[in-house]
Amino acid sequence: MEIKVLGTGCARCNALERNVINALAEMGVAADVEKVTDINKILDYGVVMTPGLVINGKVKVSGRVPDKAEIKKWIEEEMG
Repeated sequence: MEIKVLGTGCARCNALERNVINALAEMGVAADVEKVTDINKILDYGVVMTPGLVINGKVKVSGRVPDKAEIKKWIEEEMG
């Protein structure tokens, strides 16, 4: 599983990254988590408001910090 946290390093972007890492740990799921800070790469995903979350190439959210429960739901969906 490939997860990308899109953001320039603001407090909300860091909070999203923490929530993702904590959700993965609680679920016992291994994933490659990458923080994308390059604005051009962020725009390539069609995200204009950060933070953004991309799981397996699919944009799940942008412009807000989802809670762990919501992140877990998306991870489960991507696990099939």
